[in-house]
Amino acid sequence: MTPEQMEIQAVAIVVAVACAVPGTFLVLRRMALMSDAISHAILVGIVGAFFLTHDLSSPWLILGASASGVLTVALVEALRRTGRVAEDAAIGLVFPALFAIGVIMVARFAGNVHLDVDSVLLGEIGFAPFNRWMLGDVDMGPEAFYVMGATLLLNVAMMLLFFKELKIGTFDAGLAASLGFAPVAIHYGLMTLVSVTAVGAFDAVGSILVVALMIAPPATAFLLTESLAWMVCLGGLIGACSAVAGYWLAFLLDASIAGSMATMSGVFFLGTLLLAPERGLLAVALRRHHQRWEFALGTLAVHLFQHEGLPEAEEECRLDHLQAHLNWSEDFAGGLLARGRNRELFTEVSGQLFLTEVGRNYARENMLR
Repeated sequence: MTPEQMEIQAVAIVVAVACAVPGTFLVLRRMALMSDAISHAILVGIVGAFFLTHDLSSPWLILGASASGVLTVALVEALRRTGRVAEDAAIGLVFPALFAIGVIMVARFAGNVHLDVDSVLLGEIGFAPFNRWMLGDVDMGPEAFYVMGATLLLNVAMMLLFFKELKIGTFDAGLAASLGFAPVAIHYGLMTLVSVTAVGAFDAVGSILVVALMIAPPATAFLLTESLAWMVCLGGLIGACSAVAGYWLAFLLDASIAGSMATMSGVFFLGTLLLAPERGLLAVALRRHHQRWEFALGTLAVHLFQHEGLPEAEEECRLDHLQAHLNWSEDFAGGLLARGRNRELFTEVSGQLFLTEVGRNYARENMLR
C-alpha cells in the first residue's frame, strides 16, 4: 500500500467518523433532509467568503459556509413556524434557492478560479494527499486530515459535554423545555455542528458523500441497537468500514472514490436492513411467521379447553371439524398438529384432540392475555 493510499483512507475514515456523530441525532430526529440542505446551501457562504478574501485556503471560507448553514436552518424553522408549510416543504424551498444562488455566483463570477460545481457536488478525495499542511519546513500530511480531525474532536467534545441535553431534546422536546434545557438552543447548536462538519468535509469529499456518510452509517447503526451511545459508536465504525471498503472498490473498478464510498455505505445499510437480528426484514418476517403459528396454537388450545368435558366435545374437538370451523387448510392444520405434538400440548386419538396438562396451562395463559 502506497503512502498516498494510506493518506486517502485516513482522510476518509476521519470524515466518516466525524459525520456519524451529528448524523446520529439527525436520523433520530427524522431530519435527514436537513443534512442534504446544509451540505448544498453552504456553497453560497463559501463563494461569498471567497469574494471577500480571494483565497481558497482562508479560514473565512469555513466561517462563511458555517454561517450559511445556520442561515438555512433559521429560514427553514421560520417557514415551518408559520404553520403554513411543513418542514420537508420548507427545506425544499430554502436549500434549492440558496444552492442556486451559489451556483449562479460560481458560474458568473468565478469562472477562472478552481471552484466549480462538479467539485462541489462530487468532490475528489483522491486529491487530498496533494493539499499538504506545512508547519515551517515540516510536511505534516494532508490538510483535510487535520481539518476533519479537529472537527471530529469538536463533535466528540460537544457530545460528551451535552449528551444528556441532546438525548432529552432529541426524544422529548417538551420534557427538555420543562426541565429548563432550552430545546431551541439545543436544536441550533446541533445544526451548527452539522454545518461545521459539512463545511470541513465539503472540500475533500463533496456534498453528496457528506450526506451519504452523515445519514447512512447512523441509519445502519439504528437498526442494530437502541442505545444512543452505542449508536454513535457503531455509526462511526460503520462509516469507517464504508470508507475503506469504498476506496478498495474504487481501486478495483477504477471508479470514483467518493461514489464508491457512498455506494458501500448504501450496501452496508441494505445488508443490515435485511439481516439485522431484531429490526431486519428477515427477522421481522420470521417473527411474524412464528407469531402466526403461535396465535393459531393458542386459538386451538383455548378452543379445546373451552369444550373439554362438555357433551359436544367429541364433535368440537375432532380435527376435521376444526379445519372447517376455523377455516384452516389441511396442510396448515397438519403443520399445527405437528407443532402441538412436539410441544406436548395435546394428543390425537382416532382423529380427536385431547389437551395435556401442559396444553391446559398453555390455554389458560392465552385466555389471560
